[in-house]
Amino acid sequence: MLKLSENPSMLPAGVESVSQLSGRWRIGHTKSRFEKAFVRDLACCGIGYFMPMIQRVRVSGGRKRHVLAPLFSSYVFFCSSEEQRYTAMTTNRLCQTIEVPDQETLTAELTAIEKALQSKVKLDPYPRLAEGRRCRISAGALQGMEGVVLRRSKPARIVLQVGILGQGAVMEIDADLLEPID
Repeated sequence: MLKLSENPSMLPAGVESVSQLSGRWRIGHTKSRFEKAFVRDLACCGIGYFMPMIQRVRVSGGRKRHVLAPLFSSYVFFCSSEEQRYTAMTTNRLCQTIEVPDQETLTAELTAIEKALQSKVKLDPYPRLAEGRRCRISAGALQGMEGVVLRRSKPARIVLQVGILGQGAVMEIDADLLEPID
């Protein structure tokens, strides 16, 4: 188990935001528990990546430990050329790469998750797409982010989706800040 300081960063060194990464977005489906090792390999090869992580408490040997866990287990998002995709496949840490047909939508979804993580909102993995009304946050630090409403009571719960994976992250927010998207 890694100490918090030993974990790889969510983005490569020198990159401030998902929008700064260039190349074609792909999703690496890693072998079980190989996400961080794969990200280190990508960093060594100079390939841009995004691996959203959340802090969790694990009990091991009777002690509570704080660990960073990938928000989407077994998945890492990376930007690459076809040559770099081949290099990523040769790391022997991937089961497959998933091609992303709609690059703009994925970039918008990843930017929303990145923004939520930067604003220290508590995120939890949500393993399937939500059924409900699409909404937008109308004010505050997260203004403009879009998601699907799970619960409208206070606090409201919305899902920030990554459609191509069929997964998302649940976020709690004041229901008064939500407006429906027509």
